[in-house]
Amino acid sequence: MLRGALAAAATPLRDGGDALDEDGFAPYVEFLATGGLDGILAFGTTGEGILLLPDERRRAAELFVDAARGKLQVAVHAGAQSTRDTVALAEHAASIGADAVAVISPPYFPLDEDALLAHLSAAAHAAEPVPFYVYEFERASGYAVSPAVLRRLREVAPNLVGLKVSDQPYEKFEPYLREGLDVFVGPEAFIGRGIGSGAVGAVSALGSAFPEWVAAAVRERSDGLGELRQVVERFPRHAALKRVIARRGVPIREDVRTPLRGLTDDERRELDAAVEPWLG
Repeated sequence: MLRGALAAAATPLRDGGDALDEDGFAPYVEFLATGGLDGILAFGTTGEGILLLPDERRRAAELFVDAARGKLQVAVHAGAQSTRDTVALAEHAASIGADAVAVISPPYFPLDEDALLAHLSAAAHAAEPVPFYVYEFERASGYAVSPAVLRRLREVAPNLVGLKVSDQPYEKFEPYLREGLDVFVGPEAFIGRGIGSGAVGAVSALGSAFPEWVAAAVRERSDGLGELRQVVERFPRHAALKRVIARRGVPIREDVRTPLRGLTDDERRELDAAVEPWLG
């Protein structure tokens, strides 16, 4: 079962974001492990998962799982636009030894409760017996997974164990702590409050580039990373995090998958100055 501090991992890309940078996975995982994390969530929002082709996601999952073996737990986000692709990705993640599978509600089409239950239960069954997590992020999916759907899902999916919740403000986050499931905090500004109220850890975008800070925040139950998150959010976040990772000695490029964009030269200079106090 997942616990503690997890990075919402970046995905190493090359060729302007058009291809996986397979040589980048192992050193990146080593960097995250050395930073004191307990695990990673691959292909979530920070990992550009929705923008990658299914075959790319399968190959990248294999690279993450192989590199992390004995070092970090790996949760694979298998959420996709269609149930067919989601099920196939969940089955693959379970087959290669992932420690958990997570799924966000499909974006674009707002599903009613029956349709969403059918989608999530199909994904959970595809992942069996691997622990299954719902990735709750209303802003990204366009609609929330209601507590009623979670309760119905628990009845039909015995491997449902928890959620990653990225909803803000805290009033939208807090109700998910009442469902009797393991909750991972997404917003860094809620880490202390969330764990103090029963969350079992955090899955943090900042953990992708600042693993030691996130590990400490979870250990100390601190909400103090909100300022750093605000700094990063001033820039195209995916490219900015990859630039920070590279500055920290990991052979990873800034390349992102379009329609995400890279940094301008001015943004690089501003970012470097802004994060310098956090790099020690």
